[in-house]
Amino acid sequence: MAESIYEASLKYHKMGGRPGKIEVVPTKPCTTQRDLSLAYSPGVAEPCRVIAADPEAVYEYTNKGNLVGVITNGTAVLGLGDIGASAGKPVMEGKAVLFKRFANIDVFDIEINEKDPDKFIAAVEAIAPTFGGINLEDIKGPECFYIEQELERRLDIPVFHDDQHGTAIIATAALLNACEITNRNVSDMRCVFSGAGAAGVSTRNLFVKLGVKPENIIMCDRDGVIWDGRDDLDDPVKKAVAAHTNARTLAEAIKDADCFMGLSVGNVLSPDMLLTMAKDPLVFAMANPTPEIDYPLAMSTRSDCIVATGRSDYPNQVNNVLGFPFIFRGALDTYSRHINEEMKLAAVKALADLAKEPVPGNVSRAYGGDHFEFGREYLIPKPFDPRVLYWESVAVAEAAMRTGVARRNIDLDEYRERLQRLTDVGRSLVAVPLSAAKSKNARIAIPDPTSEQMHSVVRRAIGEQIAHPLIIGSREQYQSFVDELPAGSCTLIDPAHFEDSPKLVQAIRDHRSYETLSDEYCARELESPYKFAALLTEAGLADGMLACSDLPYSEIVRPVLKYLTRREGVSRVAGMHMIPLKDRPLFFADTTLIPDPSAEELVEIALRASRAVHRLNITPRVAFISYANFSKSDDADVSKLRRAYALLRRKKPDLEAYADVQMDAALDPERFREVFGDRLPKQPANILIFPNLHAANAAFRLARVLGSGVSLGPMLLGLKRPCNILPRGSSEDEIVDMLAITASNAHRRKLELSGRMPAVATPAGE
Repeated sequence: MAESIYEASLKYHKMGGRPGKIEVVPTKPCTTQRDLSLAYSPGVAEPCRVIAADPEAVYEYTNKGNLVGVITNGTAVLGLGDIGASAGKPVMEGKAVLFKRFANIDVFDIEINEKDPDKFIAAVEAIAPTFGGINLEDIKGPECFYIEQELERRLDIPVFHDDQHGTAIIATAALLNACEITNRNVSDMRCVFSGAGAAGVSTRNLFVKLGVKPENIIMCDRDGVIWDGRDDLDDPVKKAVAAHTNARTLAEAIKDADCFMGLSVGNVLSPDMLLTMAKDPLVFAMANPTPEIDYPLAMSTRSDCIVATGRSDYPNQVNNVLGFPFIFRGALDTYSRHINEEMKLAAVKALADLAKEPVPGNVSRAYGGDHFEFGREYLIPKPFDPRVLYWESVAVAEAAMRTGVARRNIDLDEYRERLQRLTDVGRSLVAVPLSAAKSKNARIAIPDPTSEQMHSVVRRAIGEQIAHPLIIGSREQYQSFVDELPAGSCTLIDPAHFEDSPKLVQAIRDHRSYETLSDEYCARELESPYKFAALLTEAGLADGMLACSDLPYSEIVRPVLKYLTRREGVSRVAGMHMIPLKDRPLFFADTTLIPDPSAEELVEIALRASRAVHRLNITPRVAFISYANFSKSDDADVSKLRRAYALLRRKKPDLEAYADVQMDAALDPERFREVFGDRLPKQPANILIFPNLHAANAAFRLARVLGSGVSLGPMLLGLKRPCNILPRGSSEDEIVDMLAITASNAHRRKLELSGRMPAVATPAGE
């Protein structure tokens, strides 16, 4: 018998020998006595004195600005009801996981064993100085409204009851796009709500902020329509939303309605009720796990309806994780005092706008390869779309600054780029080339981009202004794709109809000057999009080239090595992989091309790698990696490394470098300085040079698996014009990041070749 989800969950929460889902880890070194004296006594007294003199300095010297308190009293947990503070803790820990996973926000979960609203408020107020924001969770209504309002009034940090506002924000974004798809005007809509709890009332209020007229909204609870003559409305919140209507039941209210908003219980909306709604009805059935009407039943009843649910197995999932992590991210990063209505609406519009953007391949792969495109089954982004972080958080931060609740103003362009680096580990490596490439319109040849992933790469190259793509392929295959892109943003080059083919033929003959080549042979060479792209780059008709396909790496790189000219003084082209680890980047060379380089070739590889690393605004530090530290052995590889180090010292004495050392000594010289003294530089190496291809490739792959799982490259070192070939399996982010490096180097090389920039421009030299 298969293990149930509930049995599996119990095992999950106990696994690993550490119960629960979260832990606290230090963010600063704490390994020496000096570290301890800085972290605690006596050093810690100084930031305490600074904060005492300037309370706002707490954001500079503590984690307050990235710490949220997720706080509950356990009175309305999930669908379990009032199960108490302790029983609600697994949910609060889960919320902490989501904050960290999606927005890198730290959380302390606080479970307060107190049902009296005023005492609960007093407890939260007392501990509020700890946090940059408070996320209230799973507190029953109507007390939740009073608790949030009172804490908002008393505290000068954001207070956000996610059960109220989270669903409201996501549902409102979906409503906005559903109205666009069905050609509705928000102000003319009639909406009927089933459920007048925290989420229902908050969603209703946000609908009104969006433009839905209050008189066009009818709310229902378990006793029927909430109308202005009901004699059981003791709850002031329900009194405030009571409608002037003759309808008394959900069935009566739903007739001719444009939108049904379900935040109640399963199966309350019958097929007969759905049939009475207006054309193209919008059905939000968000009770979980059983919706107010089952998705397949709704679609079989009315094929013209648009349905959203709270479930991940149906289209248009309204999931709170699309809201709270990113709203808090924007609020925390501006040190906001509140999360106001303008910030909530900014989140709504950011989500709605993002849903209209082309969906990257990595999002599709996260959902089993499903294709997503703005429309009836894709109203809002998917929770695992990493772009939500920098779309929504930036919008929220902008609204916070615009409305005056932010304590500090930030540069939104820099902020967007910083958040983008959080979602794409490799982005931290390409910040400099990305900035250098933007709006320079470097012409980058992209041969045969057949996959949807490469289509997305082209769209991002255009949208982020990284390059002007030259798509190499037949008109028949690519014209429709190009027509979808902004006019003039890219160029389609069909090798069969290329007017400058004679220039490419001449490039072939120049490279094969020792042979007599027929016109037929040259024409056949140009039929390959990869050879064509290489020749286009060689002839200067493209500024650079980037390729990635399902073909073996060797097949794509061969025409590059065959037809692209090497830079002066380069004997052989090498490949360098880059791995962005959490605390540092590492560069491995040669990982792709030269099986057994000589000492002279190792020096050449080291200098080329140093030049490339310097262009990333990183100080290059080379280490020649051996199986022993400063070995006296006559082993051929060790001798080769010793010769290479000596040659490097003569050629570039100012370049920081390690002689033949083991990997751990190169990466952590502090541990080994007592043994080797001044023979080890003070700073760890970041460029690792190996005696042969086997060692380099094996080390790179091991580091990638044990590290972030992300790598960039290989970057080809030593070509006159930049050209990079990525292996199959490269992610979309990895391809885009390498495109940025290629475009940046292409622009720089164009300036060098035109004489507008010196050819030798870095300490690493030529």
